[in-house]
Formats: sequence, C-alpha cells, structure tokens
Amino acid sequence: MQPTHPYPAAPQTSVAAEPGPPAPGEPLLRIEDLRTHFFTDEGVVKAVDGMDLTVPSGKTVCVVGESGCGKSITARSILQLVDQPGRIVGGAVYWRSGTRPWTDLATLDATGEEIRQIRGDEIGMVFQEPMASLSPMYTVGAQLSETLRLHRGLNKAEAREKGIELLRRVGIPRPERRFDSYSFQLSGGMCQRVMIAIALSCDPALLIADEPTTALDVTTQARIIDLLKNLQEQNGMAMVFITHDLGVVAEIADEVTVMYLGTVAEHGTVDEIFGNPKHPYTRALLSSIPTMRGVRSGGSARQRLTAIRGMVPHPQNRPTGCPFHTRCELAIPGTCDTEAPPVARFDSAGHLAYCHLFTEPAERRELHTQATPSAPVSVIEPEVAVIEPDHEPEQHEPDHETHPRTPARSQGQPLLDVQDLTMHFPLRTGLSRRARTVVRAVDGVDLTIHPGETLGLVGESGCGKTTLGRCIARLLEPTSGHIYYRTDDGDQVDLTRLRRRELHAYRQQIRVIFQDPYSSLNPRMTLGQIIGEPLRVNRLARGSELEDRVADMLSRVGLRPEYIRRYPHAFSGGERQRINIARALVTNPRLVIADEAVSALDVSVRAQILNLLVDLQAELDLTYLFVSHDLSVVEHISDRVTVMYLGNVVESADTSDLYRQPHHPYTEALMSAVPLPDPGLRTARHRTQIPDDLPDPTNPPPGCPFHPRCPHVRPDRCRAEIPELRRTGDQRLAACHHSESLTLTGVS
Repeated sequence: MQPTHPYPAAPQTSVAAEPGPPAPGEPLLRIEDLRTHFFTDEGVVKAVDGMDLTVPSGKTVCVVGESGCGKSITARSILQLVDQPGRIVGGAVYWRSGTRPWTDLATLDATGEEIRQIRGDEIGMVFQEPMASLSPMYTVGAQLSETLRLHRGLNKAEAREKGIELLRRVGIPRPERRFDSYSFQLSGGMCQRVMIAIALSCDPALLIADEPTTALDVTTQARIIDLLKNLQEQNGMAMVFITHDLGVVAEIADEVTVMYLGTVAEHGTVDEIFGNPKHPYTRALLSSIPTMRGVRSGGSARQRLTAIRGMVPHPQNRPTGCPFHTRCELAIPGTCDTEAPPVARFDSAGHLAYCHLFTEPAERRELHTQATPSAPVSVIEPEVAVIEPDHEPEQHEPDHETHPRTPARSQGQPLLDVQDLTMHFPLRTGLSRRARTVVRAVDGVDLTIHPGETLGLVGESGCGKTTLGRCIARLLEPTSGHIYYRTDDGDQVDLTRLRRRELHAYRQQIRVIFQDPYSSLNPRMTLGQIIGEPLRVNRLARGSELEDRVADMLSRVGLRPEYIRRYPHAFSGGERQRINIARALVTNPRLVIADEAVSALDVSVRAQILNLLVDLQAELDLTYLFVSHDLSVVEHISDRVTVMYLGNVVESADTSDLYRQPHHPYTEALMSAVPLPDPGLRTARHRTQIPDDLPDPTNPPPGCPFHPRCPHVRPDRCRAEIPELRRTGDQRLAACHHSESLTLTGVS
C-alpha cells in the first residue's frame, strides 16, 4: 500500500454538495485507492492495487505505462465495465457533473439504471479496437442512432439527422453515405471516428479514450489526435487518455500519470514529466524512445536505445516493497525490496513520485540524478521524512554504446534487385465468380537492397508494404515483374521464375518476421517444435543436432535454452517476438523481412527488440527489409528508406537525407504526422494536413496517384500525367513532377 495519499479527500457521497458544473480546472473525477482484483482458479490477480487519479474539468490527463500495468482496467473500473471474474474490492471513484453532487461510482449497481445513464450521458468511452467494438451486423448509423434514441429520446428521423451531423463533426467525408455503411466497409481510422462520434453523441463532461490511436498508421493517428483536441476545445470536456505512446502524450496531455503494476509511480504536468522526470521508471520509459533527433549519415554508427531490463511482473506475482525494484537499476537492497515507497512532492503541489531515492540524504539524491539518462533534473527537497538506508544504490551508467555498422552501400552488386513488380488481386462477383476488376496492391515497384544494409519500407496502411514483402519472400505469387536474388557464389537468380521445389533453398535464405507475436505462433507447439520446424522441413538438422541449434538460437535472442519444452502461452508479447525472430534466423538466412516486427509492442519492449535486431545483424551479417509505419523506428534502424503510396514507390533516399528534407509531398506529410516526445514542439511544429480517404486501389486516380490529397497539387501536370520515379539528387529518387521547385519540411 502507498502510505500517504497524494490528493485531498473528496466529499463523501452522503454529504450533499450543490449540483452544478465544476469550474474549469476544478476536480471532475477523483479516484482514491482504487483496487480491482480478478479472482481466478490460480489465485487473486491484483490488476489495480491502490490507484489514485484526479481529472480536472476541461483538462486532459494521460495515463501511461507498459502493458500489464492496469491502465485499461482502471478506465473500465470507472464505468463498472470490468468483466468477470474481476470486481472492485476497495477504494472509491467520485464523480460529479452539472446535474449531480459527488457520487461514488464504485458503489453503484453495475447493471443499474443510474450507472447506465452516466455511461452514455455523462461519461463517454472510446475503446482500443474500433473494428471489434462496432458490430458488423448493423450499420454505423444504426449503432449511433441507438445511443441518441436511448439517452436523448430522439425519434428515428431526428436520430438520423443528428447522427449525420455528428459524423460530419468528427471529419467523416460524405456522412450521409457513411451513415448507412457497415464497419467492415470503412477503414480503421474511419471506424475510430465513428466510435468517437458515438462517445460524444450526448456531449459528455468526460471522455475516456483507451489506446484510441494504437492500431492506426501515423497520418490517421495525427488526425485523430487533432480531432480530439479540437472537440475538447469546442465542448470544454475533460479527457482521460490511455496510451503507451509517449509521443502522443506530449501532443495531447495537460497532466500525466505514470502507472506501474496497478499503482501510480509518478504524476505531474506534461512539462514536468518530460522536462524534469523523477521516478526511475518514468526516466527509463523516456530514454527508450527513438526521437528522430539523431538523424545520422548512411554508414555512421547507430546509438543503442536504453531498454528497461526484464518485463512487468504478472500482477499475481507482485513484488514486495516497491513494485519496480526488480527492474530498477537504482534499487536500494533492504529498502526498495521490503518497504512500500513513500510519496515525494516536488516544486509544484501536483508533481509527485513514489520512490525511496527521494527520502535519502542529499548525496544519494545527487547520485540518482547523475546516474539516470534523461533531461536536466533539478533536485527538489521532498516533503517527506528522511530514511537512512543501510545500502547505497548502485550507480547506473547510461547505455550509450553504438552498434558497429556495415557500410550502408557496399561496392559490390545488390543482394536483391526488384524490377517492375506487380501484385494484382482479382475481385470476383456474381454467381460465375468472374473477375470484374483487380486491386492493384503492388503496381510496378523497383527497389534494391545491398548486402549488410537495412532498407526501411514505409507508408500508410493499404499502400502495399506487406504485400511487397510477401512477394519478395515468395509467400505470394507476383502477377508480373522480376525479383533478382544474388547467391553466395555471385550468380543472379530470378525468384519469380522458380518452381515450388526450386524455391526451398531460397526460403532458407530469405526469412520473414511476422507482425503479430500472438497469432503467428502455433499454441499447440512447443518452442522446440516452432523454432525447429524450418530446420526439419528443409532437412537441415534432425535429432540432437536440431535441438542443439534451437537451444543456441534461443540463447542468441535472449531466452533460456531450458524454455525449449514450453508453449507460447507461457510468454509475454516481447518474448513471443523473440521466438518469432529465432524461428526466422534459425536457418542462417541472408535476407530478413521484418513486417511491422515491433508495432504491437510496448515502448520498453520495442527498444529491447530493436537492439536485438541490430546486434544480430552485426553478429550474423544479416540484411533487413524493415517494413513499418512508425517513422521514428525506421529512422533509428534503417540505412536507406523507401516510401510507398498506393502500390508505387514515391521516394527513396539515404535515411539522413530523406528525414532532413524530403523530395515528395507524401513523405513530408508522413513526417509531419509523427508525434514527437517533446511538449514544447506542439505549437512550433509544422503540420502538413492531407485528407483521410485513400483512393480506391481498384480505380486509381489519373495522373499522379497522390494528387487528390496533395497540398502542392498543380492542375497542369499532376492531374493528367503519371510522374516517373526519377533521380532528384545524389542517390535520391522521387516520383513528383515538381520536386526541384518544392521546399519541403523534414525533421529539424
């Protein structure tokens, strides 16, 4: 338990307070010592275990932390949406609005009329997975109208009119048409906008957004963030925004609460958390982010990300003392592992942290500030009693090693040369199932990858990145074009001309790391069977030799060889991705296609996996095609970057050149949309807005494919003439008619 409560006590529900909306900045929601536990056959899981949070009226409070820290369960507990076998076992959730005094939501009947009225009318919620949250059986209009008719008492015609107005308000084009569409007919970004419209349909005083941008690509994410900020300004509503993306936090937060294992680790304003973080966990999270500020030249050394060691313990196995001490580089033996940390307050009344280091004498606090890599930190005398520990904390040196780099472009021939590759998917309709049209997923792509380099492949969802990677690995049969692969002896082989049997040898040399660490592993197979399967299928090893090679590969990716008999369900998401990497590398490949290999991972686990990938590249002389929509990750790991749009390559250049000044407007728009972990850049940062809708890949627009969304479009050539991918500088290519006359903004 946390011994000192950080917030003033809220009035009890038995004390009648005058109804009326709180003034801006006054508390609207107070969570006090909230405890939500799950009672399972294996024991009690303390998902939330002493959570405190205050949400001021009209402000945005971001709740951040790794997966398993209790963020989503906290949000669900506010509205009594905790699934069985979980329930609130302690604490209070005080709520007030313009029509009611302080009410403890935790004491209300979870299925009663009062909490149901609050859920729709006073507190709205946007869930993480919009495609899963919307029913595919009903139109989005029907689902939006249900909320309006239930809580607003509108008739069918009035609900339709109001629903279309709401869809227009959240930026959905052609809302009259979209009102009658089904969720599976809309993109992920559009579905998320529908969810926001439903949540805002009754003008709630508080909006809870649970990871609303996690599954979206960078441009859609930027538009959702801007939409929420604009709606907040118009409505004056408060927001609880849950995320693990600290770049998003810097963009939208007024205050930040950092959670770890069901409790608060640190709380403060967004400027305090990013500019003067106190808790070792907060500092470690901030240090593990690729920031896009260290843009390097093509062959220069790459700085390692600072990764947090270990992983979040299961709430059922919560450590004694400070919950973070098992992963903290500054833990004090005999204190952090036995005593719950007291609260330390800093320069402002709202900035606080639960950490033993701030109860130490001045020389220990000085050691703490020197030992942790972060922004400059001013040491503030905490308002707590001083505890004299028996042990000094170990000094932690920041991990700033650099990776030795293979030159980005070797003097020899490319390892892979893709020429005019197309992949068209026929759309069949009618009883005859005849192909009426085709989806041009990949439509004439050229690219090269040199030995030892990492080529980043970026673009929005639907641009053809994954399809291109699967064609190169020959998991898909390309419609036309050539994939020239250079073997060890220097011969060039066109993979598109090989039969299935002839492909076996090359599938050992070209391997894929898949995106989802959960669905890509067979739950009925042990690690030994999963990782050893490529060896067995390709007859590379058997018996004890196979087991030895699997054990060796487990060690290389940071897993214990004795885990070879375990099943995937026993591992976390980060560990499962290490298993995926081991399976891809066990055949000693030369080219690895990493398809969104870190997009599903927490920021801390992502840092571990990125460091691992670069370590293995140097150790095993690997070449990577790194597919991602996260431009900060691509900047960190890639030597060159290729940008795709609507099945075509629109730009390709060395990483440093591309990020410093792009030559294509689409690349500029992608970079402008990346949320940077610096709240000081909110107003100064350039933002290039482009419309939401991607053109129909079955009927691409005439002329430049990007011209319907391009802010620099010129009617003379852009709408009539298709631009060629041409040289626009030293080792630079761009498909834009006006590259030389445009001055585009990159990462400064």
